[in-house]
Amino acid sequence: MGMDANIFSGGAARALPMRVGPPDALASNFAASHAGVLAFIAVAMEGSFAKAGGRLGIGRSAVSRSVSKLETQLGVRLFVRTTRRTTLTSEGERFYEKCRDGVERIAQAVEEMRELRAGPPSGHLRVVCPTGFGRKVVAPLLHGFRAAHPAVSVELLLDDRPADFTAGRIDVAFRNGRMEDSSIIARQLMPMAMFLCAAPAYVAAHGLPRNLEDLSNHRCVGLRLPSGHACEWEFKVDGGVRRLAPRAMLSFNDEDLVLQAVLAGEGIAQLAGYQVDEHLRTGALVACLSQHAPADRGHYLCYPSRQHLPGRIRAFVDYMTEHMGALGRPRRDGPRLHLPSCGQSADAWPRAGATWGARAA
Repeated sequence: MGMDANIFSGGAARALPMRVGPPDALASNFAASHAGVLAFIAVAMEGSFAKAGGRLGIGRSAVSRSVSKLETQLGVRLFVRTTRRTTLTSEGERFYEKCRDGVERIAQAVEEMRELRAGPPSGHLRVVCPTGFGRKVVAPLLHGFRAAHPAVSVELLLDDRPADFTAGRIDVAFRNGRMEDSSIIARQLMPMAMFLCAAPAYVAAHGLPRNLEDLSNHRCVGLRLPSGHACEWEFKVDGGVRRLAPRAMLSFNDEDLVLQAVLAGEGIAQLAGYQVDEHLRTGALVACLSQHAPADRGHYLCYPSRQHLPGRIRAFVDYMTEHMGALGRPRRDGPRLHLPSCGQSADAWPRAGATWGARAA
């Protein structure tokens, strides 16, 4: 049969070859508890044993035992525990930085295998989006996504601050403007059109600025960012970007309130296309200085990595890419928004336009 007879006979058995060389990493770390590492990561991220237990679905005492066992195996103290707070030691910080990415990759691999076995996308999706864009654009699309993927639950969080994917346990984040963070994957959904707008009542009383320098002679409505700084207006000038911070007669920390003030005739503001599309098409707002509209901004969908992307995230990204791309294409029921020169009166401004994703002609 070609097999060694000694396997089945009483002949002398041959010893397996001994491993020669440095210790095997898998063998030397086999004793380290995987549960202990997961418990450690959860405590480090949540900042307490109780919250880590809630996240893992086990009791606080079970988390504490797992971490204590891991500390014994490693021979180091990973946390400083007091009655009020739990903080990482210097060794704990170093261990966390080394372990975090590996544990996340393992979790993603396990999740991917489960999804292959389970079939259609399922699970919970945690999404962060700027407040105005979330209300106006993202939230209305969730009904269709849920209808297409009923096994996926969605939690939409409206927040104008940059998303912290790790600390916030964020799966997907929408961002507006320019992408400068190279550590995340960013897919542009459509260009982000910006319009300098005023209400016809304001135009009738004060006119419109004829150039950028003329903005200082007008009443402006400003937006205060979560950082506390005033949002600068951006304009395209000679192929570059020029930023201005006009003196605002009114300021808000909510872009919808800025829009309402402009609609009420309080002044001029630079607003995103998704906010003002309908108002421009109906004549409730007029726009000017379209030749200086910035052309390098966009609406982006962001996630931490392309590797081991769970099915629920992949389905959400694909759905939003398809449907927002359709929103960004010009409508068939009307031409693109045509903006006349700033010297014309409000009566000369058109009543029809294009979708909010289309740039001014």
